[in-house]
This record gives sequence, structure tokens and C-alpha cells, in this order.
Amino acid sequence: MNPTVKEYIEKNRERYVEELVSWLKIPSISTLSEHSGDVRDAAVWAENKLKEIGFPRVELIEGKGHPLVYAEWLEQENQPTILFYGHYDVQPVDPLGEWHQGPFDPYIDEGNVYARGATDDKGQVMVVLAALEAWAQIEGKLPVNVKVLLEGEEEAGGAFVEQFVHENGEQLKADGALICDTHMNSIEQPSLICGLRGILYTEIHVRGAASDLHSGSYGGVAPNPLHALCLLVSRLKGEDGRIDIPGIYISSVQVTEEERRFWESNREPLQRRLLKEMGVKELVGENHILPHKRLGIRPTLEVHGIRGGFTGEGAKTVIPAEALAKISIRLPAGLKPDDVFLRFEKAVQQKMPKGYSVEVRNLHGGAGVSVSPDNPYVEAAAAAVEQSYGIRPVFMREGGSIPIASLFHELLGVPVVLMGFGLPEDGAHGPNEKFSLSQLYNGIHTVADYLGRLQK
Repeated sequence: MNPTVKEYIEKNRERYVEELVSWLKIPSISTLSEHSGDVRDAAVWAENKLKEIGFPRVELIEGKGHPLVYAEWLEQENQPTILFYGHYDVQPVDPLGEWHQGPFDPYIDEGNVYARGATDDKGQVMVVLAALEAWAQIEGKLPVNVKVLLEGEEEAGGAFVEQFVHENGEQLKADGALICDTHMNSIEQPSLICGLRGILYTEIHVRGAASDLHSGSYGGVAPNPLHALCLLVSRLKGEDGRIDIPGIYISSVQVTEEERRFWESNREPLQRRLLKEMGVKELVGENHILPHKRLGIRPTLEVHGIRGGFTGEGAKTVIPAEALAKISIRLPAGLKPDDVFLRFEKAVQQKMPKGYSVEVRNLHGGAGVSVSPDNPYVEAAAAAVEQSYGIRPVFMREGGSIPIASLFHELLGVPVVLMGFGLPEDGAHGPNEKFSLSQLYNGIHTVADYLGRLQK
């Protein structure tokens, strides 16, 4: 990397944090309609930052949903083009009472910045923006051609960006794609992600009687949708963690011997870390399968909420007429969400207790992705990480879902580099989400180095 680029990054460390904090203050919660204006404000913040960096073309793309931010700097005829993706929207903040400070009142403590979106994904987008700025300020140009696509609906299904990618393949054409929206194993043993699971998010609506009933008058003969949902869920996934949906375990994911050896040698350390992070005494589910495999390439079925009946203070002996459950399924690469939904819907109908009507709704989904590390864009990323951390990164799978990665891989036909700088303990989606400032700085240096390595 150009030594003056490195010096520029070091001189501007405090300003990067100040700018990140200003962005984190915007409550850009994409799933809550009352925050639509805030989501737009966060998009405008990113738009202005890209203009400030010097991108010749920057635009806010309006459509059905929250706006996209698109920018491009294409002045190097003989250099490759990198497409960078990130998102500026954030998750809801519940339970609010568990935050040490307001989720949109960022603060620094013990080398971390705390706020909703700190690690997922504003902090990691800031890593790339700062690296791009450093090159632009020192060289007056970027080492390679760069396209930037930022969305505001990643936490809400990403329907608008999916439509945009489908309709604008030529505009987004690139030689490689970079996504910084994952985490690495640890600072001591950095990692690059070579696979992500997909997701299917559903709702199950169950109806019993025509209206709520008095349990004294009808208890023992009346259908109870809440009880039916509990029975249904237990039939879909047993205590052993195995999911009873035909075809759910069919996957084309290929695991290298290097990955298997890492899984075996790190089974106990990972298990101890997971127990500590979750605050539990034992793991549940498929305990005969290695934790890395269960976290990265095995399918999951999780209940996120059940609604129905009376939950207020005091007592009300009602048998509810209806109940709802929100359920997601994480999908290994190779499984298509729409196909799995049909299998899931059929399984629900077959396993539903008698005496109820049931409707299954497909809220959103996205396919998983598996990327071969044997390509020059991933190899350059590994070299840049090794330069910054002093140790060769390992390749790992991550259980989270980034549907855009699969779109880039399948529709654009480009290798996707998943180079994240979050840490497992950062608490993405939870209370007191944070991002390590040392990871912020290391990330900026690493991405700047990566861009330089791609120069021909």
C-alpha cells in the first residue's frame, strides 16, 4: 500500500470516529414505518459522504421502498472494477430497557463504539468509505474502478435492491464484489467468509373458534390455537434439533479439508466461547455435529415470536380464537427459498393438529452462497488481512444471511469477497451492539491495502 495512504489513515482516525458517530445517531430502522424519514436521512448522509470523497457520479435512487445510494468512479480503463455493497438501515432496538445508553446515543467505552448499527453495518461501511477517501485524497484517484451500492432495506428483506440488481445488471457489471457485513473469528485468528446461509422468513396464522371463548364454559372441548402452535412447532423441529421438513438437508456445499481440520481443532474453544456469549450452561440441538458446521452450513428453524390470547397484567381466562407465530429457516447454499417454502407449507398442513384452520405466509427470503477461495480477488483479500493482522486468515462459513451476495454471485457472475471486521461478541441485532475501534482502524488499513493489491 502507498505509505502516504497509510499515513493519511492514521492522521484521520479521530475524524473517522466522529463521522461514524454522526451516522449512528440517525435511527434508520427500516422495518418500522415511523422511521421512514430517518432511513432517508441515513441515505442522504451516505450520499453526501460519497460526494465529499470525490465520486464523479453519486445518486439517490428512488423506488418502491427505501432509497438506494449508488456511486461510481470509473476512470481507469486498464484496471479491474470492484462493486462494493453495504447497508445503512438497522434493526429495531427492543428490548430497550437492556441498553446501557440510548441505542441512537452513541458512546465510546473501553475501545468500542456502542450504538445500534455500530457493527451491522454502518461501522463496516465506514471502513470502506474511509479507505476510498484515503486513496482519493493522496492520489487524486482510486487504484481501481469502484462502484458502490448501499441499500436501506437489508434488515427488512431487501426487495428493492433485488429488483434493482435484476433490472440493472449491465450498470452493476464488475470483476469482483466486496461486502463488509460479516465478522471474523477473532483478532488473534482473523478469518474470511467463504459461505453464507440463505433465509426464509414466514408467518403461521392459526384459527380455532369464531371468537375468543371463556375457558370455564368451553375448556376441554374448544380448540386453542396457542396450544396448537406449540404442538406444531415441536413436530417441525424436535428436541434433538432435527428439522422434519422433507428435502431440508439436501445441500451442495463443499467443505475443504482445511476447514474440517480447523473445525476439529477449534471445537472446544468455540463451544466455550458460545456458552460465555449466550450466558448458558450447555448448547442445545444437534450436539453430535460440530458447532462450526451447525453455525455455518446446517439448516435451522427458529421461532421468533408467538402472539395471541391475553398477556396483560392480572388474569383473563380466555381461549383465543387465533394465534400467530413468526418462524425463520436458515438455508445452506443450494436451497432456493421459494422451493423450501412450498415444502414448509406442506409440512405445516400435514403436521397441524386437527380442528384448526392454518395459513402460512412467505414474508421474505434469500438464497445462500458458497464462494471458492481459489480466485485472485479472494486471494488478494487474504493477503491484505495477513498484512494487517500478521497471520494468515482461515476460511469459514457464517450462519447469517446476506441475500445480495447470492444475487451478485449468480446474476452478475462475479466472485464475492466477504471481508468482515465485526467480532462475535459485538452483539449485532442485540442490546448494546458495539464495534471495536481497533477493528475500525485495522479494517480501513486492510481495505485500502486490498484495493492497492488489485491494481494491474
